Amino acid sequence: MRILIANDDGYLAPGLAALVEACRGLGELDVVAPEQNSSGTSNALTLHRPLSVRTAANGYRFIDGTPSDCVHVALTGLLPYKPDLVVSGINNGANMGDDTLYSGTVAAAMEGYLFGIPSIAFSLAERGWTHLDAAARVARALIEQVTLQSFPPSARGAWLLNVNVPDRQHAELHGLRITRLGRRHASEPVICQSNPRGEPIYWIGAAGDAREAGEGTDFHAVANGCVSVTPLQVDLTDHAGLPAWQEMLAARA
Repeated sequence: MRILIANDDGYLAPGLAALVEACRGLGELDVVAPEQNSSGTSNALTLHRPLSVRTAANGYRFIDGTPSDCVHVALTGLLPYKPDLVVSGINNGANMGDDTLYSGTVAAAMEGYLFGIPSIAFSLAERGWTHLDAAARVARALIEQVTLQSFPPSARGAWLLNVNVPDRQHAELHGLRITRLGRRHASEPVICQSNPRGEPIYWIGAAGDAREAGEGTDFHAVANGCVSVTPLQVDLTDHAGLPAWQEMLAARA
């Protein structure tokens, strides 16, 4: 098996090293990660300048771009083959609910999915890497399980999983749950400061607390010590709303 490994915290992040070690022995590994921390970049691609690819002393390749850039460049010219699996992470903090829209970790995996490759994004639900070893063990076990599994017809081909691991010792995890995305409250207000010239500058506020976090959501699973595994898709169409929009706009035509 050939596995492409990326992240959004940068090629020096402990979570990336832990994920690489978790994948050792599963196949041929290639690491292509951002040069700098690129958290919150979502699916952005760099189109206004060329990208540079360098190789670190440990063999990781890093790019002066976004997580999506890393996977896109790897799949469209850098690698001489198409990987069998793309994995991203292990992120320093949760990517649950609305976070998935902004997450560079999820975006890197999604880029693989868009190219027709099964992909998984891994995140440790609290910042600080306290129980990174437990998250790495979860990643290893899940990769082994899904790559050996015989999927039903509806799940064959490319698929995209978003995995969030509670920041606990491995023995304190309460299994795995298949979940849906919860929702957060709106973000906290921006933080206004002044630069040395006295001009106003703004920091994006903290993410909102969980708003929809009932049973079945990723928030609920993690809060109860379970590994949350959420199958994702890219189709943003409001299918339920299509008939109403068609009726309204047809009447105005």
